[in-house]
Amino acid sequence: MTLRVMLISPAAGPALRAARFDDGSPLDEPGIRRAREAAGSVPRAARVLTAPSARCRGTAEALGLAADAADAPADLDVGRWRGRSLEELTAGEPAAVAAWLSDPGAAPHGGESLRDLLARVGSWLDGLPPEEGRVLAVVEPAVVRAAAVHALGLPPEVFWRLDVPPLTLTELTGRSSRWNLRCGRPLA
Repeated sequence: MTLRVMLISPAAGPALRAARFDDGSPLDEPGIRRAREAAGSVPRAARVLTAPSARCRGTAEALGLAADAADAPADLDVGRWRGRSLEELTAGEPAAVAAWLSDPGAAPHGGESLRDLLARVGSWLDGLPPEEGRVLAVVEPAVVRAAAVHALGLPPEVFWRLDVPPLTLTELTGRSSRWNLRCGRPLA
């Protein structure tokens, strides 16, 4: 049986608008309003999941989804960089940022490396039972990118070249080791 995994990126929140790593802040009113406006375009699924972040849970709720937060992968753990902007980090820790962006195994922030994220998301994706049919998950953009890189067997460095705008749907169809990708369609 073919599995369809539909990944929705969350609405923009305060951290995204300020161009900083997520700090666990919930969605603000503009994000909630935009998600509610998109609610009618969310496809149906046999199973609905959400990542544990406040932003993903708030987006799922605003989209009118009764989602299970137990099984969707969490965002990339950026350790002590949480809540800080890339601009601020580049000014204060240029060598660490350069290593993080060029070496998929680096984790100068004390969190998770890109390679670890790709393995974690890949295991989740490949572990979804085909009999699930259609799975919808509200997950952070890093998880969407990691799923695309894993599904297509791309080199880890491609991760940084993929943009995932807020409230877009990315679809993977197939099964472990054989996926097709339909890239970020806006929810409208």
